[in-house]
Amino acid sequence: QVQLVESGGGLVQTGGSLRLSCVASVRTFSDYIMAWFREIPGKEREFVASVSWSGSVIYYSESVKGRFTISRDNTKNQVYLQMNSLKPEDTATYYCAATDRSGPDVPTSPGNYAYWGQGTQVAAST
Repeated sequence: QVQLVESGGGLVQTGGSLRLSCVASVRTFSDYIMAWFREIPGKEREFVASVSWSGSVIYYSESVKGRFTISRDNTKNQVYLQMNSLKPEDTATYYCAATDRSGPDVPTSPGNYAYWGQGTQVAAST
């Protein structure tokens, strides 16, 4: 069974930075495509970033491109989200997600991810 545990959320001022971490309890972490999503109450879960098995293919949503960086360390079974220049509209619960699907695609839709963490809260104050 795949378990994902996020950490690193918190409250920062606008313009500040946070680094989210997600550790996966899996046998072979490099078998999984990893992603970050976020959710605001009353809204659909939103794609933030995704990274391929090796880390060579990365996608970002337009709203975070240039400010957020996704990375992974397959030796530590961890994926990270470095968030810089945080804005109030980045305030949300952030979820780590994983899929072991085959093929070259690195999905950006939440429906393609089978495994989810419990979420970590991020808030950027004005």
